[in-house]
Amino acid sequence: MKDAAHLDPLQNPALTDAQWERLLAFGAPEDVASGDYVFRSGDADYDLILVEDAEVEVVRDSLWWIEEAVLATMGPRTFVGELGLLNGQGAFLSARVTRAGRIRRVSRPQLRRLMAEDDELCDLVLHALWARREALRTGPAALTLKFVGAANSGDFLSLRRFAERLDLVHTAVELDAEGAAQYSKTHEFDPSDLPIAFVQGEAMPHATPGLVAERLGLSYQAHADEVVDLVVVGGGPAGLAAAIYGASEGLSTVLLDAVAPGGQAAATSRIENFLGFPFGVSGGDLIGQASLQALKFGVRVYAPCEAVRLEPTDSGLDVTLTDGRVIHARSAIVTSGAAYRTLPLDRWSHFEGAGIFYAATQLELRQVVESPVVVVGGANSAGQAALYLAANGCPVRLVARGDDLSARMSSYLVDRLVEDPRIEVHTGSQVTALEGSNALEGVRIDSVGDVDARGLFCFIGAVPATGWLSDLDRDADGFLRTGTDIAAQSLEQWQRLGREPLPFETSLPRVFAAGDVRRGSMKRVAAAVGEGSSAVASVHRALALAV
Repeated sequence: MKDAAHLDPLQNPALTDAQWERLLAFGAPEDVASGDYVFRSGDADYDLILVEDAEVEVVRDSLWWIEEAVLATMGPRTFVGELGLLNGQGAFLSARVTRAGRIRRVSRPQLRRLMAEDDELCDLVLHALWARREALRTGPAALTLKFVGAANSGDFLSLRRFAERLDLVHTAVELDAEGAAQYSKTHEFDPSDLPIAFVQGEAMPHATPGLVAERLGLSYQAHADEVVDLVVVGGGPAGLAAAIYGASEGLSTVLLDAVAPGGQAAATSRIENFLGFPFGVSGGDLIGQASLQALKFGVRVYAPCEAVRLEPTDSGLDVTLTDGRVIHARSAIVTSGAAYRTLPLDRWSHFEGAGIFYAATQLELRQVVESPVVVVGGANSAGQAALYLAANGCPVRLVARGDDLSARMSSYLVDRLVEDPRIEVHTGSQVTALEGSNALEGVRIDSVGDVDARGLFCFIGAVPATGWLSDLDRDADGFLRTGTDIAAQSLEQWQRLGREPLPFETSLPRVFAAGDVRRGSMKRVAAAVGEGSSAVASVHRALALAV
């Protein structure tokens, strides 16, 4: 147990008298008695608690297999809360009064106002909430959300990717067949129910990211007659940039992603050509900081949350989700990116998540650690993946269909690949077969023959995720046309509006597109960020013209 004085300074910043007085002004006073709970785990809505002269302990409640754990004790001139206050997640810890006195409650709307109006307090509070979330990820609090699944299960991998991309406090237990039988006896479930999520000790068999998000309060909840200024569909670099710029400039903004924020960038082990990072940055780190920035500016982030229809209405736009819920908006930016291409091989879907991966991050690395792997692709993402896997102990074969790597890959990557003794490069080659029972054990390369491989990392491009936008003008490959690129037959409606399409605007007024989903985009992280932020400038102009 830690008291406030022994917490990391980031988790418990020392506030000046002036800062504390300004912070108190955002809270509503309340007298509390010893034993009172100021919030409980499972509460869908709870407050930031300012401790004036009481004492409050933060508790991970007892679960049916383990007793409660006191994580910290907070005394006067401290505040109780963590990052879930900003992303809408329900409370997963409890806060109990141990010494009577006075507290002040800062509601979530008031916390948003604080973040918007006081930059100094915003930075102090945001740093503390983030630092607490990071500290909780490796402590007893991680048992409040526990995933249990088979080692080679794609569904289990999806749960873990969802939790890690959203930076959720959780733990994951990976089981083989024997372990599953033993663990099921102590935790009272049937192995056929895997993967299972234990939320506050309550079992959720056949768990999916969507079910877990609903249980945690992270799925979209419509407010009566609410109309938001901007809906951003897709949480990659373009979408995050659009959401951040929109919210920071006063637009009420909702960000949706079918999986979790990050897109293909989050699957990139190392980005070396992004401005301001001379030593490179992992896609996960970049997306994590961008997601935190989005929360800072009040973006409401929902994932997994997939849009299936976008329609104009008399007053704006309706975005319909897979569960039938509808978001009413004044404008939208489509940044839904692209879906991964696959190889036309037997049992491909069988091995997805059980040896076949579309990303090379620490999550995937744990599945193949120090085992031989094959990377397929001839562009930068394949080269970066091969170097990352080799640097972490995996013998790597890079298979590229083209005869010349430099045709599609940056020269600095080509040089490193050729010079790395841990990597064998096979150009003019293809993977023609997959081998293994429950998990991938080997592949066949036409120029080499059968080789051992515990992982096949596929980076052969993607197709635009625009199938749900059939009414919008697209090119032959499915990419959205924007601005002056819109086909002539789609321009007639603009004459009625008395204007031309704005930059990044699609064939449907007040619907914009940015990033990989847009025809003519550069397919680079920096370019996607630029497009997403630039599209917001056009959103402002379109909304002003619509008034």
